[in-house]
Amino acid sequence: MRWRPGPITLILASAALVPLVDLALPESLRISEAVRGVFLYAILALGLNVVTGYAGLLNLGIAAFMAIGAYAFAILTCEIYPFQIGFWPALMLTIPIGALAGFLLGAPTLRLRGDYLAIVTLGFGEIVQDVLKNLDTITKGTQGINPLPGPSFGGEQWTSSNELGWYYLLFALLVIVVMAVRNLERSRLGRAWFSIRQDELASRSMGIRVERVKMLAFSTAAAIAALAGGISASVLSSTGEPSNYDFQVSMLALCIIIVGGIGGIAGVLLGALVMIGLNSIVLVKATAALAAMGIGGQGNVLLSPNNWKYLIFGLALVLAVRLKPDGLLPPRIERSIR
Repeated sequence: MRWRPGPITLILASAALVPLVDLALPESLRISEAVRGVFLYAILALGLNVVTGYAGLLNLGIAAFMAIGAYAFAILTCEIYPFQIGFWPALMLTIPIGALAGFLLGAPTLRLRGDYLAIVTLGFGEIVQDVLKNLDTITKGTQGINPLPGPSFGGEQWTSSNELGWYYLLFALLVIVVMAVRNLERSRLGRAWFSIRQDELASRSMGIRVERVKMLAFSTAAAIAALAGGISASVLSSTGEPSNYDFQVSMLALCIIIVGGIGGIAGVLLGALVMIGLNSIVLVKATAALAAMGIGGQGNVLLSPNNWKYLIFGLALVLAVRLKPDGLLPPRIERSIR
């Protein structure tokens, strides 16, 4: 039987070739820097997909775990704190820190479902923002923590100017997360997640420890989101202010998995490309092209595509849900479970 690459392989292989294609394009058409943002949101959405797509638990506060990862990374590496353990150890520590935060949220909410769980996770996201803003002796309040170090290879410290290095580092981290989530998806734990999403009562009667499985879903999703937060802070060399991790970030991650296909890895990757690429690539390039032709600009806000982005986002969501209710790439894992 001939091997045929699946959609995940095709999407990742195409992403790996973007910098090479950029070399042949004029600077105005290059998209490598924007694709880095796609990678970050794809990692975040993969975490959300574990708890919402696999386990069926609606989480509207995934951005809070991203914030926890970003600030944990900053406190462990920034020179104003006593730790300064370096990029790689700090990035790895964001994973257990995020998992612990997921455990603390999951423990009191295990028996909640549907709208009640969504409201609790939404409230958790708002609480994290307020804590980060008001605990300014540690978090620096709305100023954010900076500067933050990048990785070092061969004794050379990376800066934001090393665009190609950052691109492939983010790509490598995305591949690692995809492989980890893929293995979880096909594992006994992954099948238990799908089982409780379909019918919690039947799962319990079959001997699945539902509370334990839900807790692992919360912790896994939080760990991945915290990793995304840590790498995001390093790329920007700053945590930014806490409001950068607000409800809009959580909703954008949710939109990614809805548009791509809830419960599927390939769908998450494609959804991230569509939703983030629409904002960071299509609208930006369209605005620049119109400006070059003397159209738009500050003098005429109606002709600037950036001013229409939320309308375009909403329209894209309506069309996606109406025309492809299962997502652009609906998952196939359930076929192997039956």
